[in-house]
Amino acid sequence: MPNLKDLKNRIASVKSTRKITKAMQMVAAAKLRRAQDAAEMSRPYTERFSAVMGALAASVGDSASAPRLLAGTGEDKVHLLVVLTSERGLCGGFNANIAKLARQHILKLRSAGKTVKVMTVGKKGRDSMRRDYSDLFVDHVDMSGVKRLGYADAQGVARNILDRFDAGEFDVCTIFYAEFENVVTQIPTAQQIIPASFEAPEAGAEQTLYDYEPSEEEILADLLPRGVAVQIFAALLENAASEQGARMSAMDNATRNAGEMIEDLTIEYNRSRQAVITNELIEIISGAEAL
Repeated sequence: MPNLKDLKNRIASVKSTRKITKAMQMVAAAKLRRAQDAAEMSRPYTERFSAVMGALAASVGDSASAPRLLAGTGEDKVHLLVVLTSERGLCGGFNANIAKLARQHILKLRSAGKTVKVMTVGKKGRDSMRRDYSDLFVDHVDMSGVKRLGYADAQGVARNILDRFDAGEFDVCTIFYAEFENVVTQIPTAQQIIPASFEAPEAGAEQTLYDYEPSEEEILADLLPRGVAVQIFAALLENAASEQGARMSAMDNATRNAGEMIEDLTIEYNRSRQAVITNELIEIISGAEAL
């Protein structure tokens, strides 16, 4: 039977843990509201930007004057995977699910004979991927000093990727992040950003014709690098909302589990205490009868 003092200490310890998880849940809920608003406000701009870029890309087609960011290098041998995760843990399976999708992509590419390079944004992704694929790492972007995510942070990551593309280090670049749906659901997503890939317009949809000045090729050459930064910024915003949603859900589960553990330990403590009192009474009564 456990010692009463040990049980009392365990109950006090679990109560302290419950206070921490409850506080973290409330902080995550407060941060989630702001992060969710930022992610949702970015979606219309990102979608419209992609639609305009898609129309421009369709008008250019496969012409020889198409920018390299659209046409690619003409090969599909070297792939750069950019894994976007958080700097902190305690957010359920948020980071693990993104890393799992990236691992599946790596296995698929390597089985097809492709060369894979990995770049991570966020400490948790680096720690998770480094165990199995440390030899594939080419860079890591530390975001721990960023207090409030801004477009400049995405521009820094985009500039790093574009410099590597201009240097001929890879042919295809894919980013991995979690798309925020709600507090419970965050969808791990893989999105190719180089060469630029746009969804084809729906069949039967009305198409507006535009005259561009300067030419489509010149506009694309200027907008495509910005498009990479826009896509990365949108992914970072989705990740920020997903992280807080996952943390809020995980801390809520931890708080409830701590409450259940406290109830179980309290019952065990009361039973042990009752058994001790019963034994003491039996000893007193036995001693009195012996006299």
